[in-house]
Amino acid sequence: MNSGDTAWVLACAALVMLMTPGLAFFYGGMVGSKSVLNMLMMNFVCLGVVSTLWVLYGYSETFGDDVFYGLVGDMSHALLRTTHATLSGPVGHQIPTMAFVMFQLMFAVITTALITGAIAGRTRFWSWIVFAALWVTVVYFPVAHWVFHVTGFTDTDSSGASADVGGWIANRLRAFDFAGGTAVHINAGAAALALALVLGKRHGWPRSIARPHNVPFTLLGASLLWFGWYGFNAGSALTAGDLAALAFTNTTIAAGAASFAWIVVEQLRDGRPTTIGASSGAVAGLVAVTPACGFVGVVGALCIGVAAGVCCALAVSLKYTFGYDDSLDVVGVHLVGGVVGTLLVGVFADVSVNPAGGNGLLYGGGFVQLQRQAIASVAVMAYSFLATLLLAWIVDRLVGLRVGSESEAEGIDESEHAESAYSLNLPPAGPAPALLPSRAPSRPQRLPPPRPAPRPNDHRW
Repeated sequence: MNSGDTAWVLACAALVMLMTPGLAFFYGGMVGSKSVLNMLMMNFVCLGVVSTLWVLYGYSETFGDDVFYGLVGDMSHALLRTTHATLSGPVGHQIPTMAFVMFQLMFAVITTALITGAIAGRTRFWSWIVFAALWVTVVYFPVAHWVFHVTGFTDTDSSGASADVGGWIANRLRAFDFAGGTAVHINAGAAALALALVLGKRHGWPRSIARPHNVPFTLLGASLLWFGWYGFNAGSALTAGDLAALAFTNTTIAAGAASFAWIVVEQLRDGRPTTIGASSGAVAGLVAVTPACGFVGVVGALCIGVAAGVCCALAVSLKYTFGYDDSLDVVGVHLVGGVVGTLLVGVFADVSVNPAGGNGLLYGGGFVQLQRQAIASVAVMAYSFLATLLLAWIVDRLVGLRVGSESEAEGIDESEHAESAYSLNLPPAGPAPALLPSRAPSRPQRLPPPRPAPRPNDHRW
């Protein structure tokens, strides 16, 4: 084992974990003041729900040996019972499997949490937990198997050759996705659209909705996301080497370019650049460069960032055109940004940057890789949308997904959590405590003389 690579992957896993609280602040600042706790909790609870399922069967479902022609993994590694004894780390890397297990867990957590932005302010908390558990089982784990389970995650201690050939997108289709443009962002974006359609529009949307109550929260959340994204992208190299440095560089370039492109679009369209626009633009660039950061050079990353900033800034208005209420623009940023980045891998991929990749359209590879990227995008989008639509319909019929109209109008923090984020103007919770008896004074206290009544035109009073 390489101690430096192991330390790098563990540090990156911690960075990706930080992205979930960062996402909570990013989303929380954009909702009303009486719904912010619900948004924070819906994100934070994903750490508990998804982590539990990941240990029980999620890792095995994602990285177990193939079942049904590369569609899902088997249950041979449920409860992580064989992780220490029989599994090597990813082929070509000298890290413990458990480090890889924890790194990939954080991807599952953040992907599930991304969906919450589309349903802000109108979702029952426990219904969301039921849906999240079903969605990560039926949608995320299989899709992650397609994309992340490359050939080589096999049982090295078993006798005979393994029949494991990895997920079909990574190994049969040979579409490139360095850190999760399809499995994370297209997947979550398509699911967000389906869930928003099942839940329906907020009362009064789009004419009267709560304004963002804390824009600094949103900027703080975007900054934490950007910081954690270095673990997301550079950590996917699984080694502290040249490829990690390239992914780190491309991540910075694309995020900065997209943020600038977004506020330019705002200036031309609306006459003003906004803080939320700059924050959303940075996230859009991070989304788009995720599948490409290990396969393109810096020029490709710059072009991807600009394309993402422009396309996503324009795409967020599609909800008004088509009439779906995506509260915090998960579709416009993550679905559109993920598709843009995944497709542009087929344009800017350069084999001289990463010998494990290939050449895109601009580097002599023709349309072959672009076609592969398009197939992967459509397949993940279609499966995630249809499966989420069915799961959301089932949960809504069984337990109900949406809060009552009165709770929605007044804010759901009190009705769902019996808490308020801001209590500065509330009365005390109970009677004031009785004062302890004090020692009687030894002599009577002299009261100050009464103040004279003010005279007319006396400005001292």
